[in-house]
Amino acid sequence: MPRMPTILLAEDEPAIADTVLYALRAEGFTAEHVLLGGSVLPRLKQGGIDLVILDVGLPDRSGFEVCRDLRTTSAVPVVFLTARNDEIDRVLGLELGADDYMAKPFSPRELVARVRARLRRHEGGETQRKGRFEVDAVAHRIRYAGHWLDMTRYEHALLHELLRRPGAILSRAQLLDRAWEDALESGERTVDTHVKTLRAKLRALDPARDPIRTHRGLGYSIDVD
Repeated sequence: MPRMPTILLAEDEPAIADTVLYALRAEGFTAEHVLLGGSVLPRLKQGGIDLVILDVGLPDRSGFEVCRDLRTTSAVPVVFLTARNDEIDRVLGLELGADDYMAKPFSPRELVARVRARLRRHEGGETQRKGRFEVDAVAHRIRYAGHWLDMTRYEHALLHELLRRPGAILSRAQLLDRAWEDALESGERTVDTHVKTLRAKLRALDPARDPIRTHRGLGYSIDVD
């Protein structure tokens, strides 16, 4: 028998937690429950969690903070629960890497339906985790350190090519041919310029790391860990 997905619920209100857990288990999911945001990452590190339902208003720290930290190490789908339905909260949650957002009061049946939909999308290969990077091939976007990168067309193409084979050295000519295939007048210096801007954007999100490596006389590679 295939393993049923395991859902981790982080919710401190007993009535809501009991309702959600019952709805999930009635549909065949395995459901676990924690009361505090600080318990989410340690449980994820143990493995076996397929989706997180995360209350924004947890007593020890906000769900937004938990999601931000979670996204530095995990691509697991996240669905937010919140007592407010303000647009700014929805936008902030999605920018931090959440996959969906439900305002209280909500229908447990609708929540389970959204959980199923997010699991299907995640398992269907829309996103691919590569260390600290997450590549969404369908939407043509890349997430790093928990944030979707704001890139030009050619920056995206360059980073995507490097991420196809982490650690492999690609020459400037190879990168130019693959990422600038319709820009016939571009030269190899164009690659250097775009690597420079990409590095700046990656360092802005994580100053302690420089994942793009220069190999003098050979080209560039990327370290995803």
